[in-house]
Amino acid sequence: MADVTAEVGDDHVAVVEIHRPPNNFFDVALVAALADTYEELQRSDCRAIVLCAEGRHFCAGADLTSGTERTVGDLYDQAVRLFAAELPVVAAVAGAAIGGGLGLALSADFRVASPESRFAANFARPGFHHGFGLTVTLPRVVGQQAANWLLYTGRRVGGEEAHALGMCDRLVESGAIRAEAHAMAAELAASAPLSVRAIRGTMRRGLPEAIREATDIERDHQNRLRLTADFAEGVRASGERREPRFNGS
Repeated sequence: MADVTAEVGDDHVAVVEIHRPPNNFFDVALVAALADTYEELQRSDCRAIVLCAEGRHFCAGADLTSGTERTVGDLYDQAVRLFAAELPVVAAVAGAAIGGGLGLALSADFRVASPESRFAANFARPGFHHGFGLTVTLPRVVGQQAANWLLYTGRRVGGEEAHALGMCDRLVESGAIRAEAHAMAAELAASAPLSVRAIRGTMRRGLPEAIREATDIERDHQNRLRLTADFAEGVRASGERREPRFNGS
């Protein structure tokens, strides 16, 4: 099976699914595949997208312990394409949306989760810098002060707190996440498609450009911090499931 699949129903809703269970880590190829899919769907009779993932978790971002993800510039080029795509997206966030996975969830227009869902911008905990445009998207949904706290501390929030913060728009039982996301997408698809695209373009005006500017800065900090002793310690501590011992170098 491909890493990304798409199926369009009679209701003009496409279910776009990531297939890298259980954590659905992404890389350049996967984000590019998502962007390709979005762009192909906007040339079809699709009017709205449900973004979901196979397995326990929505997306845990990039696998920092693998040592294989070094092309963050290319990754963010593809991420900008997601934000520039024209169709509205509802993310079905089962399990965890962690790190860049939170960035991916926030690229959608709306999010559905359950009390068991978990969200975290946990970059500071392993000694890294946030990415995927979270500089822009996180304050847009939770406010600047809450975004600062979440980014500085890297703390995880459960579905109920995420809903209270505005990080997710609907909170349902775990088994109903996809159905609710699909119902929301179908409601979007029932409106006049040219109107929805125009309104969405107005409401998200300047967003792709802001994401481009933000990811340029985020990438530079990530490349710098990747070479620090604190980052190496943070990755080791994560792999060993212990608290990191940072020394500021």
